[in-house]
Amino acid sequence: MALRINDTAPDFTAQTTEGTLSFHDWIGDGWAVMFSHPKDFTPVCTTELGCMAGLADEFAKRGVKIIGISVDPVEDHQKWKSDIATVTGHDVKYPLIADTDLAVAKLYNMLPATEGDSAAGRTAADNATVRTVFVIGPDKKIKLSLTYPMTTGRNFNEILRAIDSIQLTAKHKVATPAQWQPGDEVIIVPSVSDEEAKVAHPDGWTAKVPYVRMTKQPQ
Repeated sequence: MALRINDTAPDFTAQTTEGTLSFHDWIGDGWAVMFSHPKDFTPVCTTELGCMAGLADEFAKRGVKIIGISVDPVEDHQKWKSDIATVTGHDVKYPLIADTDLAVAKLYNMLPATEGDSAAGRTAADNATVRTVFVIGPDKKIKLSLTYPMTTGRNFNEILRAIDSIQLTAKHKVATPAQWQPGDEVIIVPSVSDEEAKVAHPDGWTAKVPYVRMTKQPQ
């Protein structure tokens, strides 16, 4: 069964470019983004890993750790990091998981259980579905998952925007509308009565229809 929003992110222990790592322990009491790749030395993924390295400070500001995963061994990951720096100008300083037995890809339902237990001899096309971004909260629950085709590079500014929304709406009883950017108006959620909303949002709100109550973003 596929993992869903609010499912517990499965725990695992794996080899990474920073040594052996226990996933839940590594997350600790903060947030995490795990983004997966079908193969080392692939062009789109090379640009993505470099982009994430360049945005590392933005994720850190939000209390979010970054971790990548690809099915190839640690030795290949270390060599790949040199290419990533050459192409993008950014050094990858976050860990990369070596999923050589495909265990994590299967655990996160990115590959079927019948796909064998070795990355040896597999091409990127064989692992095309290992292209998912998972945002995981301090409670170890999956807050967001997005899966991209191999030919479409991921927009990590959108991941940052989504994290801003997820963190805001975890703190306040609001939701964010389509195309929302930090600082824009938000929606008071339907479970909050008008009387409660008057207390939480003393500046009031506007509503073109009763159930869409737009108000200033709370701080």
